[in-house]
Amino acid sequence: MRRTRAHAALAGVLVLASACGLTSGSPMTDDVKPGTIGRGEPLKGASLTVASKEFTEQLILGAIMGIAFQAAGAQVLDRTGIQGSIGAREAVKNGDADAMYEYTGTAWITYLGNSEPIPDPMKQWQAVHDADPKNGVTWLPPSTLNNTYALAMNQANFKKYGTKTLSDVAALSKSDPSAVTLCVESEFANRADGLPGMEKAYGMDIPAKNITQMDTGIIYTQVAKGSCTYGEVFTTDGRIKSMNLEVMQDDKKFFPNYNAAPVINSKALKKYPQMAEVIEPVTKRLNNTVAQELNAKVDVQGQDPHEVALDWMTSEGFVTQD
Repeated sequence: MRRTRAHAALAGVLVLASACGLTSGSPMTDDVKPGTIGRGEPLKGASLTVASKEFTEQLILGAIMGIAFQAAGAQVLDRTGIQGSIGAREAVKNGDADAMYEYTGTAWITYLGNSEPIPDPMKQWQAVHDADPKNGVTWLPPSTLNNTYALAMNQANFKKYGTKTLSDVAALSKSDPSAVTLCVESEFANRADGLPGMEKAYGMDIPAKNITQMDTGIIYTQVAKGSCTYGEVFTTDGRIKSMNLEVMQDDKKFFPNYNAAPVINSKALKKYPQMAEVIEPVTKRLNNTVAQELNAKVDVQGQDPHEVALDWMTSEGFVTQD
């Protein structure tokens, strides 16, 4: 489901090298018309390519963007599902794609090479907005959708231990060390903005024997079963709600902000500035609750990401269908 960050960078480069996922692509053929967006078809005559990464949320966001542009009159080529963050990023940078939804923290840390995230979400967005024009990339205003790290536990353990914040987890790790067991991804276990940084920020010292590394999807089921007290989750994942997991608040605001925002190839935006006005109302509607609901329809119910996006765009009134 999740973007992979540093490790996916290499995969993205390999994808670019082989041109896999970039030479492919098919036209989006949704029979949509303007609703509350796209009135007057300001993008009529435009040919645009929309990209995304390969995980569920990105596939949905890419489809949402493409549907919005179609309603505004554009012909849209679908190049969603590019493997790896770097692959999708490079597609927008070099003009193989015109636009996608990207995450502020990913850009700040992975692409722009900064080590310290900016705690304030809007200041974090402003920083990438100001830094990226030199790379030929323009950031449009962000959503409040923040797909960042968190720790979660099942309801039985929540009732047993009563922790609500990561500071509470740190206190529990000192008072009852055996109570704090973790299920995490290998990447999270080794990243400065993952487990090592979290332990340092909160004064935790969790023994290695209490930490089990596993794939993302397995973490959710293991936490739900109580095989580990806490599991690394992503705050917009639909399985949090469907499995009734309790998310610990990052009360010291350690984890970076990963707010989703449209990023546009600057030359494409200069040619078609109407893209900004078309997508802005959609971006404003995106938040963690919406993302969890849409992601769950794919990851829990097995629905198609594009159909989920189309249904949502229609139900919100952004577009209409015959």
